[in-house]
Amino acid sequence: MIDRETVKNVAKLARLGMNEEEIGIFGNQLSVILENIEILREADVSGVSPTSHASRLTNVMRADIVEPSYPPEQLLANAPAQEDNCLKVRAVLDGGES
Repeated sequence: MIDRETVKNVAKLARLGMNEEEIGIFGNQLSVILENIEILREADVSGVSPTSHASRLTNVMRADIVEPSYPPEQLLANAPAQEDNCLKVRAVLDGGES
């Protein structure tokens, strides 16, 4: 069981404000989590490599094939403003002194 002082210390490190009721609730929840971790530590994983997965999929990425793109005129057809085959927008950053 995690004591109240440990919960308060963890909350302080995480910059979480907690009232007394929350400290009790989270103390119980953290204790259950740690108990479950202890149960998992008992599992025999000696024959399992560190990067094993439950799924046998090895690569789900498509092949990187170069394909022709749309012409700039077609891509910019609905743009409210354009200049030199580029989308024209208002300045986002101020060029003044910082």
